[in-house]
Amino acid sequence: MSVLVNKDSRIIVQGFTGSEGTFHSEQMIEYGTQIVGGVTPGKGGQTHLGKPVFNTVADAVKEVGADTSIIFVPPAFAADAIMESANAGIKVIITITEGIPVADMVKVYEYVKRSGDCTLVGPNCPGVITPGEAKVGIMPGFVFKKGSVGLVSKSGTLTYEAADQVVRQGLGITTAIGIGGDPIIGTTTREAVELLINDPETECVVMIGEIGGQLEADAAEWYKNSGSAKPIVGFIAGETAPAGRTMGHAGAIVGGSDDTAQAKKRIMRECGIHVVDSPAEIGKKVKEVMP
Repeated sequence: MSVLVNKDSRIIVQGFTGSEGTFHSEQMIEYGTQIVGGVTPGKGGQTHLGKPVFNTVADAVKEVGADTSIIFVPPAFAADAIMESANAGIKVIITITEGIPVADMVKVYEYVKRSGDCTLVGPNCPGVITPGEAKVGIMPGFVFKKGSVGLVSKSGTLTYEAADQVVRQGLGITTAIGIGGDPIIGTTTREAVELLINDPETECVVMIGEIGGQLEADAAEWYKNSGSAKPIVGFIAGETAPAGRTMGHAGAIVGGSDDTAQAKKRIMRECGIHVVDSPAEIGKKVKEVMP
């Protein structure tokens, strides 16, 4: 199995005809992802990359049965794009756009939660990939091979690094979820970990976090209380970051003693997670703890 996206996902690209949307759509199509069309207001009825262009997400849902959307819309318009997808009945919304105003994301978060059966991944994320089935994002697809290790990460680059290490150990990935590094995101670390722990084909989970916030601690507490026997390998980036300074991601700022890398690693270990101190140790640790 897989989570969030698979070979049957019917994907549209919002911001389809823009430069970013075009480039990454070409990469996704080449990978074999089922892109069924795109949305660019005012360009409905045209064809782009051999796929139909629609004026609205609702049109795409009606005409080609879209159920998943990936968003490359500029920051000022991205919040409206997310809410448009949720309103049209899209089930999985993956938002690549970086720099969406926090005030906009506050509204979006509440809107998506109220919409019911809809999952938002991101913003400011690399996307989601189920190797060999669907690449819905900007990650280098060749790094990922099919296997039984699930991957959750705040960092795009560390997602690729961890996947490469897992593959070098002769293993592979069920689904990799890049949740994004902004202060307000749709799918949390806990929610992504829960999806993978509950996936019958995922035998081990890699959880990559960073300084700032409580997402990793929440995920660790959930894992401890779940009683799951599936091992989790964890890493926290930003151990040397000075307190009070944003490092890399907008959400990576230490606001209190529990936000530090040291505190997060302690909590994770107490909850039964196999914590490594360097990203270079992830692959070997996964190989060691795999059932």
